[in-house]
Amino acid sequence: MKTPKQNLIEAETKAEQLFEAIQQRQLILAGKTEKELNKQIFDLAFEIFGIKQYWHKRIVRSGKNTLLPYAENPADLTLQEDDILFFDFGPVFEQWEADFGRTYVIGNNAQKIKLANDVALAWAEGKRYYDSNKATLTGADFYQYTKELAVKYGWHYGNEHCGHLIGNFPHETIIGEETINYIHPDNNVLMSEKDKNGNERFWIYEIHFIDEKLGIGGFFEQLLR
Repeated sequence: MKTPKQNLIEAETKAEQLFEAIQQRQLILAGKTEKELNKQIFDLAFEIFGIKQYWHKRIVRSGKNTLLPYAENPADLTLQEDDILFFDFGPVFEQWEADFGRTYVIGNNAQKIKLANDVALAWAEGKRYYDSNKATLTGADFYQYTKELAVKYGWHYGNEHCGHLIGNFPHETIIGEETINYIHPDNNVLMSEKDKNGNERFWIYEIHFIDEKLGIGGFFEQLLR
């Protein structure tokens, strides 16, 4: 029997395969709307994995919409020839949740390419910090570190939290929406603390860097294994 961690890693692996297929099929093209691309990804996920269930709203954001955090619901934009966009998808595989986000650039804009690279580099740097300090790290500590990481890379942090718990679907109903379930500045509970049943908790770590003057944002998220 697989452990919860093994199930979550397997779900994330499938989500990563989906994102690879998006690029292989060359779906990211100027002239499409965000909604059109979103629907094409939904159809591709069904084709490859037979899934239609997602535990949170499916996000494709481009241009100025990349400045906005998850909670917003901006107007649909059309992808441009020189654009930046990100995906945030939470597919459910056999009742186990994934949460996967990546940033892409259409064209050769140096600042947009830097941003797309920086969110990936920053995520890896944050993961190393987490691994070295997780025994004593609170959600508030890790959020503050991540905000400082944004400044280090020359950006601002774009959300009120930088991650959350994940698990067996529907984890939001099971554990609730309290601050202690987020990597949030008001969460002073150790991230390594077990849940109320004594089980290990599993975290999704999010990087959302923005530059309001340039009108761009970048996003990267996945499981802290």
